[in-house]
Amino acid sequence: MSESDRIVSATHLQDSEGFHTPSARVYISYDPANPPSHPGANWTRFVCISDTHSRTFSVPSGDVLLHSGDLSRLGREDDIRVTIEWLRSLDHGVKIIIAGNHDLPLHEEWYEDSYYGFHDKKESSTTIRSLVDSDANRDRGLIYLQDERYTFSTKEGGREWSVYGSPWQPYFGGWAFNYLPEEASDRVSAIPEVDILLTHGPPHNVLDKTFTNVNAGCPALLAHLSKMRGPPLLHVFGHIHEARGAVRYPWLPMEEDQGSSNAECTPPLGMRETIMVNAANQPLGRQAIRPGPDGQRIPCGGPGFQPIIVDLLDSAMRPKM
Repeated sequence: MSESDRIVSATHLQDSEGFHTPSARVYISYDPANPPSHPGANWTRFVCISDTHSRTFSVPSGDVLLHSGDLSRLGREDDIRVTIEWLRSLDHGVKIIIAGNHDLPLHEEWYEDSYYGFHDKKESSTTIRSLVDSDANRDRGLIYLQDERYTFSTKEGGREWSVYGSPWQPYFGGWAFNYLPEEASDRVSAIPEVDILLTHGPPHNVLDKTFTNVNAGCPALLAHLSKMRGPPLLHVFGHIHEARGAVRYPWLPMEEDQGSSNAECTPPLGMRETIMVNAANQPLGRQAIRPGPDGQRIPCGGPGFQPIIVDLLDSAMRPKM
């Protein structure tokens, strides 16, 4: 059974609109003027965005905002400032963000040696880091993670959620936070078992197909997650804009624990699976152009590239393999 065959089809809603499971409700497409209502006190609403590249747009309210990197066009101070001021203005009580390959100065060691390929004048990595990671931001619930774990609650006495953020992705033209194939396993092995995982790049063969028909995700990342006893409930990424969407991804029992092939195993509904979300908001590919004679370009966060809403039941448990 191929990896793509294992992706579970959407249920209860049309694929383009979203899907429901016993512990999750996922909305891929909806009326921005009338987003789906919050399901109630026993649920937490995660609003997922990525690859905003210093553009701003309307974002639905929710308990937690997750941004999976490419905060800016090329990491210049003015562009980062636009994004941070926008994120501060949003009403989500918790906002977790990571960097991506476009946020160049945040990869400090790489930028020191490579800035001249992108910038005429070197930006201050220290200044830009202080824009995304500061006491003032944390006071507003805005948390920047760079290969870090963090825990939070959205309500007093409520569930404590764990999240890990990683800005890395496979080598892509020599940009920031790239790793070579031979470095991949060491890089992703640092990712711990958490409820919510943010990476900039996708795992291999999961919402990672480029407009040139290449699956650009990381095989080592997929392999690492597959070996976890409790893989994440929600994995949010971006990077491959044209592959935006969300799927249920089932994890089969580890073959070494079972002593036989699990190719024919089908997980029960709502069990042993991760909600995978490619939350890219900057349109790219054929989907970036509106159909019709005018052929107008869809704006960042516009139809087909709007924030993806994921409601998780507070009692949802990570699947144990």
